[in-house]
Amino acid sequence: MNNSTTNASPSKKHPARILEIVNRGLTKRYRAERRFRFYGLMAIMVSLLFLSLLFISIGTNGYSALQQTFIKLNIFFDPDLLRQEALASANYQGLVKNTLRSMFPDVKGRGDMRKLYGLVSSGASFQLRDMVLQNPEIIGATREIWVPADDDVDMLIKGHINREGAESDRRLKDNQLAWIDQLAGEGRIEKKFNRTFFTAGDSREPELAGIWGATVGSFLTLVITLLLSFPMGVAAAVYLEEFAPKNRWTDLIEVNVNNLAAVPSIVFGLLGLAVFLNFFGLPRSAPLVGGLVLTLMTLPVIIIASRSALKSVPPSIREAALGVGASKMQMVSHHVLPLALPGMLTGTIIGMARALGETAPLLMIGMVAFIVDIPAGFSDPSTALPVQIFLWADSPERAFVERTSAAIMVLLAFLITMNAAAVILRKRFERRW
Repeated sequence: MNNSTTNASPSKKHPARILEIVNRGLTKRYRAERRFRFYGLMAIMVSLLFLSLLFISIGTNGYSALQQTFIKLNIFFDPDLLRQEALASANYQGLVKNTLRSMFPDVKGRGDMRKLYGLVSSGASFQLRDMVLQNPEIIGATREIWVPADDDVDMLIKGHINREGAESDRRLKDNQLAWIDQLAGEGRIEKKFNRTFFTAGDSREPELAGIWGATVGSFLTLVITLLLSFPMGVAAAVYLEEFAPKNRWTDLIEVNVNNLAAVPSIVFGLLGLAVFLNFFGLPRSAPLVGGLVLTLMTLPVIIIASRSALKSVPPSIREAALGVGASKMQMVSHHVLPLALPGMLTGTIIGMARALGETAPLLMIGMVAFIVDIPAGFSDPSTALPVQIFLWADSPERAFVERTSAAIMVLLAFLITMNAAAVILRKRFERRW
């Protein structure tokens, strides 16, 4: 009797013991899950923190480039300096010098004169030339004109130069500071919106440098890239996914396409240098060559994205089209391709956004050259926006620092816009099966 009672008691306690073990295990798993979620949340927060610091750093350095310091001068368009038969090559710099000498008659000596003339940008003479060529009737008259200040004056007005330091450590000397203070006291110095930054090409002078030439070069390069990579990528994806037989050759092609998507971009630049420039003799530093190189780089991405879009179309669509008598080509072109097109366009936009931000392959084909003129065609010498940022980042002038950051802001705006367009396109036209 006692033995049976003793033997029965463990069996009665067994379910409770099992439940306790299960509860302890669940508690551990729940704790582990909470830790994992906490670590993931912390990783996201840290990533957002560093991303915010990056954007804040770029913004604080670049927002001041949207303004430029100007000096108001009462310019007398001296007929003795502006001959009607040679207005395009007249001495417009002499007009600026005469005005500055009349405003500061006490300045003597060649060295002090040179410092005085250095307060005004060399772009003032080009501004006056354009005014005279557009309206020759102003010759002999006096006009109040706001001309751009030199980049050192601009940096001083924006607070980037410490005027309290030793004179030997400053680019602006004490007498120049006194002249600037006098101009400011007379209301002749103001900061205005810097239209030149958005409408001009590159320049050795920071106050005259702009991103329009690089923006046009990037646009022309992307046009070539889109016209070549999209139809070729879609055609290759359709063939590999719908028509190609499944054998070793197609497997080899698929492996190579996937490998090409991971090849460093500078390798494509070396390929473009060897093939398009050295072998075919195409013009260096041209959007045509840049577009060809970026096509090689973007093509694998578009093929992979297009194949994924084709795979997402249900087999029932194909079977239904073939069942009603459509040929394989009709099935693909009339039914499968329209349904897969939104995914293809999304992959293409993402690939184009990647191409827009590439620098290394463009450096290899010579688009790092100093280009002042705005390109007018696909074969004209030009640069691209990422390369322009690279060039300005290597410049020693302090004024180029803010222009580098401002150009990065513009490039990021383009990239965010293209990626947002891809997301909107996918959400609007993508169909879920």
